[in-house]
Amino acid sequence: MSQLSPLKMAGCDVTASAALKMAAVRTFFRNSGMILLFFQCVFAAAKSDEQVPLVAWASDGFALSPVNAPLAGHTVSVDELESYLNTALSTTPHNLLLFLQDKLSVDDITIYGGVFGNKQDSVFQNLEAALLSSSSSLWLPSVSSSATALVSSLLQNQIDAAPLYMNPDTLAQLRLNASVAALLVFRLPYSGGADMMSTKEVLSGNDEVIGQVLSIMKAQSVPYTAVFTALWPSRVIEEASPAVHSVWSRSLLQSRREEATVTKPPLEFKEKGSTCILLWAEKLVVSQYRSGKWERHDLAPKTFGEGVAPSLSGSSCNETHSRLVLNYEDILNYRSFKLVFVMNRRYYKVSARHWFTMDLVQLDYDGKYATFNASRYIYAPAEYSYRCESVSSSRYPQLSPHSDKDNANDWQISFDDFQIQGFNVAGKDFSYGSDCASFFTPGIWMGLVTSLLMVLVLTYGLHMIMQLRTMDRFDDPKGPAISVPQTE
Repeated sequence: MSQLSPLKMAGCDVTASAALKMAAVRTFFRNSGMILLFFQCVFAAAKSDEQVPLVAWASDGFALSPVNAPLAGHTVSVDELESYLNTALSTTPHNLLLFLQDKLSVDDITIYGGVFGNKQDSVFQNLEAALLSSSSSLWLPSVSSSATALVSSLLQNQIDAAPLYMNPDTLAQLRLNASVAALLVFRLPYSGGADMMSTKEVLSGNDEVIGQVLSIMKAQSVPYTAVFTALWPSRVIEEASPAVHSVWSRSLLQSRREEATVTKPPLEFKEKGSTCILLWAEKLVVSQYRSGKWERHDLAPKTFGEGVAPSLSGSSCNETHSRLVLNYEDILNYRSFKLVFVMNRRYYKVSARHWFTMDLVQLDYDGKYATFNASRYIYAPAEYSYRCESVSSSRYPQLSPHSDKDNANDWQISFDDFQIQGFNVAGKDFSYGSDCASFFTPGIWMGLVTSLLMVLVLTYGLHMIMQLRTMDRFDDPKGPAISVPQTE
């Protein structure tokens, strides 16, 4: 990796020269003279819908290997990010720190990084201090969110060690060994401002977490390589066609947007002339670990869309069992490749209704099998379809290998915008979708319990007030004293 160059900020050029370090970091955070050029990089990089920045650096005394920076406006793909990391991390410590924020965009750094001369208002104080103390760093302003979602796996491939998810308190209790490779992942939240905490407060808190972690690593004298990025962009800028500048720009832009919003129909499997299984996904990504790296392939372009009809040979369905088999050829150098979904319908006495579960997701490649269990997380009422924004075997896994010795340990599956229905299908449309996101989240439960406690306290108080009684007799100072018998 390399240093941020103030002369080629828009091109994200990098150099290993430590002499340019101070100028590079200042340009990144506060050089107002480069703001216009910086915005050109931002707007050029905003042509893709999902772009996330990534910055990496090494601890003091270590330097990242120099890499060739991408051109201005270019979005770094998964393979390109893997190449950058392979090159840059080849000479750095194998104690990797991954600060993975939920959402982040270059605009967040521009707005809250103090680049307009208001240095005292920057929320990235610790991040800037770390870049200043590092002899080299890497800055990628436009990385595909699909690549950053897999950055943990890419770093895992570098050191061949499983990621450890933790927080600063947990890290402080550990004693790290500089000679043993480790991948420590720190999840950081993000708020769009509509929640109780503003975006600036959340980013400032995340920067404090980064500062605490780096201080612990320094106190334990453990060298490290750090990466800061996010899973999704916090801001999405739509690409405008050059035709919008013409006289007919409004109608052309409207037409373009209408074309972009056309949704491909779901995949149908018919038994005896009637549809009995429906499947839809924006992405169907399968990955296999080979020769020290993950090789990926998206099956969605060969599954959905006009003129695309994968063979469904081997599929079947009845009232209690559904099996959907997607047959492909020449996938990841396998002549025969099958993606199999096995679903069953059962009656549960506790809920007094039928439910369907996806028991297995199986890969059949040239006679070998990789089987994932899915029944624990993928289920819905039998009359509904199942829908989830992301179904994965790696990040927040809903799919798990069938056993420790199963070939599934060498595979990863990721489905985006996934929806499936294997029973009670009526026509070509899905039934009501049972979403994987639970209705009663921890926040909702906390609110309900707190409200219940407040109602109980208010009820008790009202009950006590209603029990108060006034005196029925009063002493007259001008008359004889009231005599109250002791037996009364």
